[in-house]
Amino acid sequence: MSTRARQSHGTGRFRPEDLGSLGEGSVLEEGVLIFHPERVHLGAGVYVGHQTILKGYHHNEMRIGDGSWIGQQCFFHSAGGIAIGRNVGIGPGVKMLTSTHTEAGRTTPILHAPITTAPIVVEDDADLGVGSILLPGVTVGRGAQVGAGAVVTEDVPAYAVVAGVPAKVLRMRPNDA
Repeated sequence: MSTRARQSHGTGRFRPEDLGSLGEGSVLEEGVLIFHPERVHLGAGVYVGHQTILKGYHHNEMRIGDGSWIGQQCFFHSAGGIAIGRNVGIGPGVKMLTSTHTEAGRTTPILHAPITTAPIVVEDDADLGVGSILLPGVTVGRGAQVGAGAVVTEDVPAYAVVAGVPAKVLRMRPNDA
């Protein structure tokens, strides 16, 4: 058992002026919590739904592009950095995790194993379905669609439609008619 002292990460309460940047016309609904707000940058016209947690980190940044929409009760942890493009739709309950514990053997509890980080990138015009999960190091390509409940463990090509656990390419979105 570890004797490592635990400490609070704070309340997540913030003032708009605490953010690294906040674009004109952005909406942060009641109950949104932002940790390390100085590392969180929201573009113009961004919507962040009720009870979402944006967990900035003491290094790396979270950047959310103009016109993006984030549903309620999402959780984004940006230890490895998160970059969300413009006009990205993110359904309720989506999770983005940029850190993981490494394998340190059976004698080390996973909780106490070293942590590694890797960034998540969601390119312009993509859509993340309700309850989907993005794991460290993935890129979701421009205009790609991630199905509800999918777990993204590998990069998603531009304009692909993916679903499942782990997420697999189902098809490519058609060109405009």
